Amino acid sequence: MSREAFRAARDLLLAHRTDYDLACREFRWPVLERFNWALDWFDAELAQGEQGQRPALIIAGEGAARLTFAELSARSNRLANALRAQGLKRGDRILLMLGNVAPLWETMLAAMKLGAVVVPATTLLTPADLADRFARGRVRFLVAAGTEAAKFDGLDPSVRRIGVGAVPPGWTRYEDLLAAPASFTPEGATHADDPLLLYFTSGTTARPKLVLHSHASYPVGHLSTLYWLGLQPGDIHLNVSSPGWAKHAWSCFFAPWNAGAAVFIANLGRFAAPALLDAIRDHGVTTLCAPPTVWRMLIQENLPAWRTSLREVCAAGEPLNPEVIEQVRAAWGMTIRDGYGQTETTAQIGNPPGLPLKPGSMGKPLPGYRIALLDTEGAEAAEGEVCIDLGQRPGAPTAAPPPGRPTGLMRGYQSESGGIEPVVGAYYHTGDVATRDAEGYLTYVGRSDDIFKASDYRISPFELESVLIEHEAVAEAAVVPAPDPLRLAVPKAFVTLVHGAEPTRETARSIFLHLRARLAPFKRVRRLEFAELPKTISGKIRRVELRRAEAARAGERPETEFRVEDFPELSRE
Repeated sequence: MSREAFRAARDLLLAHRTDYDLACREFRWPVLERFNWALDWFDAELAQGEQGQRPALIIAGEGAARLTFAELSARSNRLANALRAQGLKRGDRILLMLGNVAPLWETMLAAMKLGAVVVPATTLLTPADLADRFARGRVRFLVAAGTEAAKFDGLDPSVRRIGVGAVPPGWTRYEDLLAAPASFTPEGATHADDPLLLYFTSGTTARPKLVLHSHASYPVGHLSTLYWLGLQPGDIHLNVSSPGWAKHAWSCFFAPWNAGAAVFIANLGRFAAPALLDAIRDHGVTTLCAPPTVWRMLIQENLPAWRTSLREVCAAGEPLNPEVIEQVRAAWGMTIRDGYGQTETTAQIGNPPGLPLKPGSMGKPLPGYRIALLDTEGAEAAEGEVCIDLGQRPGAPTAAPPPGRPTGLMRGYQSESGGIEPVVGAYYHTGDVATRDAEGYLTYVGRSDDIFKASDYRISPFELESVLIEHEAVAEAAVVPAPDPLRLAVPKAFVTLVHGAEPTRETARSIFLHLRARLAPFKRVRRLEFAELPKTISGKIRRVELRRAEAARAGERPETEFRVEDFPELSRE
């Protein structure tokens, strides 16, 4: 019954893919008690009959592969059997740190079948980041590339290590596990609210928050993402995203396979727009989602020269510049459709096919989501914090999930003690601010706190500032986004030095070296300015003044500012 309910909800969205009002009016999240997406949908539906012989995963370039739904089903069954023999049990945490290679998808499916909890991790993480994930994530198993093994030296030896490719002593070869039987029988049923994914995400504190998703919240919740992307069965979908981040699960795993589409990956080495466009053309990609940073690179090419099979083009991760939209429309006759969501949710707001677009708007609430904009007093307003209306009002019974709670909302944050802090109250607060016009279109304004994005990565200023003040010459620091024509923004640090330290080029170089040794590349400060920091009367740093000043400079560079590119030996990644 669970599969039938899920399929019915999916089919309704597919049938009304260009009728936004009807889809919103008719769609209901399926009510599921027991549901294991890998077993009840991928194996039982996608891997069967003619559908099973269609391509599910196509990887071009490094690690090239072409696997059908039936082949992925069998390979993940083998891996699930082998992992169970290795001791992986329901509820165990398995850290998955792989690039875009087939074992990543196989491991996700196998872990899901076993009822294990996947802790996705980007390969950019440092040993310190990984130690934190081992400890707070309560990791018991690890799957990573053998070439990354050195990062785990000295970390918890009780974690069972499995490596793809050549592995050092003490590690198990991933490839050897695929010799297990291809027929898998689960040990008991999976409840829809059982934990499935644990994401570490930047927060307002130095350490990331832990976001817990269930077997319903992401697998089923990404029906909204399917609708926004405009996916259809048989599509070849390319999402430009790195593994370890939530958007990868959104659009390289659940949304395409909810639709019965193929996931396409272009492993082309260092990013080059012409190579990506060649891959899109040569492999018949029909739907594309990429962050604005990538779109800004693509429009620098002669787009009309590439005759593609694209039908839908989307963007997410940060606001999209109107001029980018216009250039793509002029070149290809298609309009890039923006969307909005968080690690804690699936796609909440978007411009699905058929909804007229407004320049600069991120669209309207997607089917299954009710969005309210709340001002600082908690009242609905034309401009306010983006909040999800959970349908729960004071005094209402709480024994059952409220009728308005979307399936795509996380179970909650994992606390320091390992328990779950559920989302309670009438609204879920996103921390983002938007405006709503008379027709219901929402336009992103910015964060209500200091977190910002650089090249599609969320940056926590507090985390970077904590590392900065570890340097012997730094007394205080504040990190804000600095406008950048390519990345939209880059992290910039305003630094006050300790008494006796001089604001020289050599001091800046020493601080950049300090950061390079302690932060993953996507987090590193790219600009540094020696300055006195503006503060409130209580002594708190006023980052808002620094952000405004930085935006007002319009590219002008202060004499006391140093940049990573000033030091060639540091600017090479």
